[in-house]
Amino acid sequence: MKKITILACLFFAVVSNAQDKRPDNWFNLDSEKDNVNGVGTERTYEELLKGKKSKTIIVGVLDSGVDYMHEDLKDVMWTNPGEIAGNGIDDDKNGYIDDIHGWNFMGSKDGKNVEKDNLELTRVYKSLKAKYDGKTESDLTSKADKKEFKFWQIVKADYEKEKDQAESQANQYRFIREAVGSVVDKIKKEKGVEKVTLEDFKKFDAKDQKDKQGKMIALAQGASGMEVEDLLEQLDEALAGMDGSRLDVNADTRAIVGDNYNDITEKYYGNGDCKGPAAFHGTHVAGIIAATRKNGLGIDGVADNVKIMSVRCVPDGDERDKDVANAIRYAVDNGASILNMSFGKKYSPGKKVVDDAVKYAESKGVLLIHAAGNAADDIDEVIHYPCKKMENGKVPSNFMDVGALSWKPGDEIAAPFSNYGKQTVDIFAPGVDIHSTVPDNNKYKDASGTSMAAPVVAGVAAVLKSYYPELTPKQIIKILTKSSVKTYKDKKVIKPGSKDEMIEFSELSKTGGIVNLYEAVKMAQSMVKVKG
Repeated sequence: MKKITILACLFFAVVSNAQDKRPDNWFNLDSEKDNVNGVGTERTYEELLKGKKSKTIIVGVLDSGVDYMHEDLKDVMWTNPGEIAGNGIDDDKNGYIDDIHGWNFMGSKDGKNVEKDNLELTRVYKSLKAKYDGKTESDLTSKADKKEFKFWQIVKADYEKEKDQAESQANQYRFIREAVGSVVDKIKKEKGVEKVTLEDFKKFDAKDQKDKQGKMIALAQGASGMEVEDLLEQLDEALAGMDGSRLDVNADTRAIVGDNYNDITEKYYGNGDCKGPAAFHGTHVAGIIAATRKNGLGIDGVADNVKIMSVRCVPDGDERDKDVANAIRYAVDNGASILNMSFGKKYSPGKKVVDDAVKYAESKGVLLIHAAGNAADDIDEVIHYPCKKMENGKVPSNFMDVGALSWKPGDEIAAPFSNYGKQTVDIFAPGVDIHSTVPDNNKYKDASGTSMAAPVVAGVAAVLKSYYPELTPKQIIKILTKSSVKTYKDKKVIKPGSKDEMIEFSELSKTGGIVNLYEAVKMAQSMVKVKG
């Protein structure tokens, strides 16, 4: 999910040709007072929660890692009270040595870490290819093998399609990088400057077609608020992620970890480096939930009294089911009340072990908030894993799927990349051009994706749990969905993934609603009073 989110953000920004810019901190603003589709965070603290007491709760960020030394996060990081940093001893005897701010299930005991991994599609393709490549259904005798062979044909077609799309996308990004980069170089040479501004692009006299296209793209980016240097950086990151490892059947990145990967019951592996080598995604998510409020730095997170536990289980590529299951259990066992899961994939050979971990979290009263995904798919039809529906057909009471919302009004309100589903997606939340923390040197950047929408909901849920700790996951989900703003419910919006196909916003989720902290707190107050 990590790299997909970055690419979704980049694609959206390049093609949108926006003529205006999102308001700063828009996800915390209010639809009524500020006329933007935020969740009403600031209004809630000012009008409903001022002077009220709250309980500190732990939110587990299951992701690529979190920069726990970031200026806006260091004061809100969970610190294991039973562990002594750096002594190489499992002081609290929880099975994890030096797990100070969380744990890393993608690392080795000697400190090495997995950064890139292949897609689950690649791993499934490789395992089935060894068994069925070159065979026909007539070569098989058992019903089980014939059934699996049909699945192999689906996987093979999907893999080949993915390879073609990856090559096409890489070519597209290379062209954009070369076109914009060429104009930047020419402007620098002509004007003798080190940094090129939007005004420089406007004045640049583009003579050939490639320069004209590079100028057009840069101006579109500038209109949407992204600096040219940031565009080039994101393109370079995107291209670096397209090195082929995702689809490389011979890649063996798991060897770094040193676990017995086939033993899905194995729990005690990894290391305490819960930041890891590529913490952009997880750091951005953590900031949305809980960046220190009112400290005069960067941004304000949604929740004001939480601690962030970083559990690293998401690589640049697809997460592995064993790691996800262990990450859920680790966070639950170490006190997290809410887990944010901004990741997902198309295949899940170890779904049962994840289902069991979800049920474990449910039994412990822990709420799971999951990003719906960025493929503009109807996930009622195209399953996005992990999914709330279990192998036995049951649906747990502690699992939410979140779609992404744009700050733009009217028919552009649904993010063009967001997955949706009338039966599967519970709610929509801000997920386009979200400004948040990023790792190293205390930086902040915009990113887009359902990966950004999920932590907005996790932050709202964390506020409810913090101020009304007696609420159960089932009650919190009920509050979030019933109190969601239905302004757009019966209005036509542009369907995600299309240019101009219109659909009622109510068809994109169960509720047709947008999460709203102000309304959620009012409902929570009422529910707690009635209960008392």
